[in-house]
Amino acid sequence: MNELNTTPLADAFSTGIHLPSTIDPYLEEALRHVLDHPGSLIRPRMVYLVATAYGLEAAPARDLAIALEYFHTASLIFDDLPCMDNATERRGASCVHFEFGEADAILAALALINRAYALSWQAVSAASRESQTRALAYIEQRLGVNGLLNGQSMDLHYATLPHNRETTERIARGKTVSLIQLTLVLPAMLSGASTRELQLLERIALYWGLAYQLTDDLKDVLGSKANAGKTIARDLLLDRPNAVSAMGIPGAVERLTRFIELGGRTLARLVQAKLGLSFLEKLRSSLEEEFVGITGNLREMPIGARP
Repeated sequence: MNELNTTPLADAFSTGIHLPSTIDPYLEEALRHVLDHPGSLIRPRMVYLVATAYGLEAAPARDLAIALEYFHTASLIFDDLPCMDNATERRGASCVHFEFGEADAILAALALINRAYALSWQAVSAASRESQTRALAYIEQRLGVNGLLNGQSMDLHYATLPHNRETTERIARGKTVSLIQLTLVLPAMLSGASTRELQLLERIALYWGLAYQLTDDLKDVLGSKANAGKTIARDLLLDRPNAVSAMGIPGAVERLTRFIELGGRTLARLVQAKLGLSFLEKLRSSLEEEFVGITGNLREMPIGARP
């Protein structure tokens, strides 16, 4: 698999859960809807490339990539539910609950999580015993009450918290950074990366995770549904964390610029230590291009029409 070819990963995503003939048809339809809309697959592609750059075999690298994408997809299904963000569109298609009801959406998300753990263990079992222990603990930390779950809870109760930069970034660290840490750090950890390389990957995940969340917040305020591929303008309506609302457009743009610069510098140091990770520069360039596109649209808007 080369770095631009996502077809094998798309196939693995679509077929990664065996749907037996005995499965209830309602659950089967909900799962097929999810599996038929994999999104851009940028995260599993990064997982696979980082893992193989460090020498992990193709099969466990693919298992890990799909496992982490199943975890991420399940989190999106939960995030979109009426009791949370009450969204109607995700990845350019109707949300699962919108098409099949909340109960089957929840069951589909749980099916993804169940399969994700099985695939994770298949990938982890290919590593050394020490790496296995570290990797399994890392998965729990990033997905559990110290990571994703805590960030989601803070997101839901944002109305009770200070609406400032510190709060929005703390929530982003739980919800967004945690998943990017799994994407970049976990495959390197399984493959025996050095302590220094893992530290640099942790920093890159932090900077890129916060930058990604700022970009998403800007799109929620400034973007269109066609460009976002999901329901937008929900943060203000639901009183959910949004850096643009907390610090204004100029402050959010300045902060985003800073994170992209820090991420770029850290990546340069990492590539010096591990030339095989130079493909990550394309991801950094894509983030910059998306940022320029958003701020470019802002500059083109009449002054009186700007939020």
